[in-house]
Amino acid sequence: MRRGITKFYFLKAIADTGNVPTRTELAAANATDLSGSISDVAGWSLANSPIDTPDMGSTLTTNIPGEDKADSSSLTFYEDQAQETIETLLSKGVVGYIVIMRKGDVEASKSMDIFPVRVAGRAPAYSAGNDPAKFTVTFAISGQPTLDAAIPAAV
Repeated sequence: MRRGITKFYFLKAIADTGNVPTRTELAAANATDLSGSISDVAGWSLANSPIDTPDMGSTLTTNIPGEDKADSSSLTFYEDQAQETIETLLSKGVVGYIVIMRKGDVEASKSMDIFPVRVAGRAPAYSAGNDPAKFTVTFAISGQPTLDAAIPAAV
């Protein structure tokens, strides 16, 4: 179960060219912990589109790895009536990084995924039912994600 364990952060910048944040960059002054406001997660993975390689020597159509493509990715948040912190942080066009610590903040664990993103849009969810107010932020993956990075040690 990931709920209560997995951490989601938004960073505006990462100095490392490999997109792996330092512990200082993950500190509260530089990163926003989104985890406690997220109600739903979609995407945040890569898929490969294999290329068929048929040949005249066989009836079997083999294939080779093709291009990688990021799935459509979004985060759905609970709306805060008193504050607009997340709405302001993740407004349309904002560029940054979504950092996902799949196993939580466990030093040296190779379970951190970093996605360079641009906010593609934000849409409120309306309901006449007895539901909490929510909004969904859709992200465009704007660069090569770094997967399975080691979580940096505390300073």
